[in-house]
Amino acid sequence: MTIDVALVSRLQFAFTMSSHILFPSFSIGLAMFLAIMEGLYLKTKNRQYLAICKFWTKIFALTFGMGIVSGIVMEFQLGTNWNSFTFMVGGVLGPLFTYEVLTAFFIEAGFLGVMLFGWNRVGPKLHFFATLLVVTGVIVSAFWILSANSWMQTPDGAVLKDGQFVVTDWKEVILNRSVIPRYIHMLLAAWITTAFVILGTSAYYLLLKQHLEFSKKCFSFALAALFILVPAQAFVGDAVGVEIHRDQPIKTAALEGLWHTQSGAPLLLFAIPDQDAETNYWSIAIPHLASVINTHQWNGTLIGLDTVAKEDRPFVALPFFSFRIMVGLAGIMFVIILWGAYLALRKHLYDSAWYLRACIACAPIGFIALWFGWITAETGRQPWVVYNILKTDDAVSKVSLTHILISFALIIIVYGVIFGYFYFKYLFKVIAAGPMQTPSASDQPFRYMGN
Repeated sequence: MTIDVALVSRLQFAFTMSSHILFPSFSIGLAMFLAIMEGLYLKTKNRQYLAICKFWTKIFALTFGMGIVSGIVMEFQLGTNWNSFTFMVGGVLGPLFTYEVLTAFFIEAGFLGVMLFGWNRVGPKLHFFATLLVVTGVIVSAFWILSANSWMQTPDGAVLKDGQFVVTDWKEVILNRSVIPRYIHMLLAAWITTAFVILGTSAYYLLLKQHLEFSKKCFSFALAALFILVPAQAFVGDAVGVEIHRDQPIKTAALEGLWHTQSGAPLLLFAIPDQDAETNYWSIAIPHLASVINTHQWNGTLIGLDTVAKEDRPFVALPFFSFRIMVGLAGIMFVIILWGAYLALRKHLYDSAWYLRACIACAPIGFIALWFGWITAETGRQPWVVYNILKTDDAVSKVSLTHILISFALIIIVYGVIFGYFYFKYLFKVIAAGPMQTPSASDQPFRYMGN
């Protein structure tokens, strides 16, 4: 593989994207969790729910701030490394990114201060309203980002004219063919990711026999949420897979390691794809299952990679293995929730040391699955940056390879210090300190509790 400007630019963007996506995903999940916990507190007046809100709000504030900082670098990269891309698609994606920024600043940032610092300054209804608006902001903001990315996967509502994309129908651009299932898939991924962090953190306290009432409430809620979210994600993932087969059949062929068009294609549990020989080695397969999954038909036809020129195929090994890692991690998630359900039925949910250790080990599992999910989505559509219209090599800037290598090295160092060291340092510091003592009835969390 030749090291050139396009490759290094792609690696740099992949690195910054992989670092950034963790923070907004965690923020989306935490915002929803905090809204539910605050609602339960206002309804029940149980002070443990207040302790939960105060503790996880600290982590939300840290994570939200890191998401903003890490996102800025990605925007600069579009202008430095991908100016051909921004010139061609600016008329389409520019407004979508603008809507996302407006959402972030006018809804999220506008009420974030009230949510974080308004406990003793505003009434309970106004504070809860601010929390709900922050939730709305992060969810709407995520939609615009997914709409932009999904348009690159299924470029509806625009045509290429004189070297630039011109919008013909904004409704088709925003609500393109792939956006709805992919958006729901992303939201569920964010909620699952957060639930596993809450589960693992609570398991840590339970294992140490600290903050027991606090931990039991968080642990039970996270496990119950996962019992709903993980199966739901499997159904939505199936819908995403069907959509990919319909609109990006070559991506499906790469995910399945299918070199030749075939009816009743088998599902490869494991194989080693050989790009040059157009074959797979050491295959372990289940007959017909790939066709069933992607077409919902026993003998459904899957298009092979050989239906397009070699230069129009993705590098199969990346999406092939990343997809299987993602699905394998989903299998581990199912084991965790079923194991938890079994222990709950036997009244040993909080005192099984092996299970608590497993939950601690699985705290980052959602982030890892999220990573490999995005690797699957983005590498599977290569070599296209706008599917079947604009190739990645044609979208890259004509800049010095040396300059990109230097900037990439600096980004790795800065990200390692800020996000790799300081974020986790303060995150673990908050977790080590634990939640505040359960407030007494006389300790008013709001200035005007009668409101």
